[in-house]
Amino acid sequence: MDATLDLDAQGATASARAGLSAVPADHVLPPAVVHHRPAVTELRLSAFGAHRAAVFPLGPVTFLTGPSGSGKSQAFAAYEALAGLGSGATLEEAFPDPRARIPDRALPDGEGRRGFRIGCTVDGPAGPVRLDLAVQAEPALRIVGERLSVGGQILLSTALRDPGRRSVQASWLTGGAIGVTRAPLPDDRLGTALLPLRVAGATAGQRQVLAAAEQVVVALRSVFPCDPRPDRMRAPVPPGAGRLLGDCANLADVLRRTRHECGTRHALLAAAARTGCSGPVAGLDVRAPAHGPVTALLDRGSAGPATELGRLGAGELRFLALALVLLTGPGVLAMDPAAELLSARQTLTVLADGFDRGLDRRQNAELLRLALLCCGRGHVRLVAAVGEETAAAARVTPGVTVVDLTP
Repeated sequence: MDATLDLDAQGATASARAGLSAVPADHVLPPAVVHHRPAVTELRLSAFGAHRAAVFPLGPVTFLTGPSGSGKSQAFAAYEALAGLGSGATLEEAFPDPRARIPDRALPDGEGRRGFRIGCTVDGPAGPVRLDLAVQAEPALRIVGERLSVGGQILLSTALRDPGRRSVQASWLTGGAIGVTRAPLPDDRLGTALLPLRVAGATAGQRQVLAAAEQVVVALRSVFPCDPRPDRMRAPVPPGAGRLLGDCANLADVLRRTRHECGTRHALLAAAARTGCSGPVAGLDVRAPAHGPVTALLDRGSAGPATELGRLGAGELRFLALALVLLTGPGVLAMDPAAELLSARQTLTVLADGFDRGLDRRQNAELLRLALLCCGRGHVRLVAAVGEETAAAARVTPGVTVVDLTP
C-alpha cells in the first residue's frame, strides 16, 4: 500500500464512480450555498469495502440507496470513523475491525501491507477544506498518510517514514521566515485534531491552518449516529439527564424533559405523532412518579385512555424516535459537540442507517417533511440509508440529494 496520498484524480469522475442518479436536463440547479456553519459536504472512499474511488456529495438532506451489498453501511461506517477520529478517538477505537473494511480481492504490496483511503470535504467560513487519510490495516493498524488542504494548498501533510516507529512525520504551513514546521505525530490519531494543541496562531499561515483544522473538527464532532431499537424502547426507564441515546432506549425520559423545557418542539412532535401513529392522538404525555421509572404515553383525548408507548408497533416507535431526533439538537442528544463554537454556530448531522426500516409510506412522508423543515434552516443535516420506494419519492422532492449505489 502506497504511503502517499495522491487522490486528486479521484474527484474527476465523482458522479460516475459514486453511481449518482443523473440530474434531468430541465432541472434548475440552486445557487451555490454559503456555509456559515461547518458541514461535511462530501465523503470519499477508496478501496474501502465495496467502494472504489467513490465520491458522495452530501446535502442538507441526503439519502443513500441501493441493493443489499452495495456499500451503504460501509459508507456510514466510514463517516462514523471520521467523526470518532475528529473527536479524539484512536484508530483502533474508530476501526475495531479494520480488516472488514479491506476489499476481499485487495492484494498486499511488496511489504505485505493492505489498507484503504477515506476522506471528506468540510465547507464553512474557511472555505471548502479537504481531509484525506491513508490507513494501513495490515500488518498493523496505523495512519500512513494524512493531508489537509484548501483550494489546492496543502496545510498539513503526514507520511510514514520509518515503519519501526509508531509515529508519522508531519509538516504544516507556518508562513513567515520559517515557511513550514516539521514534527512527529502519533500514527494512531488524526493529526488535524491535534493541530489546535500544536499551532500557536502567531502567523497568517498558522492562523489559516488553525481555521481549517478547527472547521473540520467542529463538523466531525457534531455527528449523532442514530438507530432506534423498538425492543429497547418499550419498558419504563429510570429518570436521568434526558439526553437521547443512539438506540433511543431512553425515549420516555427525553419526552419528560422536552415536555417541560422545549414546549414548541414537543408540540411539533405531538403533531407529527398524529400522522405517524394509529388512532386519535391528542398529545404526548409522560407518567413520572416521584420515586419510580418514567413511562411515555399517547394522549388519546376524549377517545379513550392514554396508550403507553410500549404498546405501540415497532414502526410507530421508530417513527417517534426519528422525529424527535430531527426536532431536537445537541443539548438533547447524547453527544459531545465541539467546544470551539457555540451550539448555535454548529450544524448537527444525523446519521441514520436503515432510516425507513419498518415504516409505512405515510410515516416516511412525514419524516421527509420534518427533515426538509429542520434541515432547511441550516442547524441540522441528515444522511440516511433508505429503500428504493423512499428514494423514488425523494428523487422528485426538491432539496433532497439521492446517492444511488446500484451497480
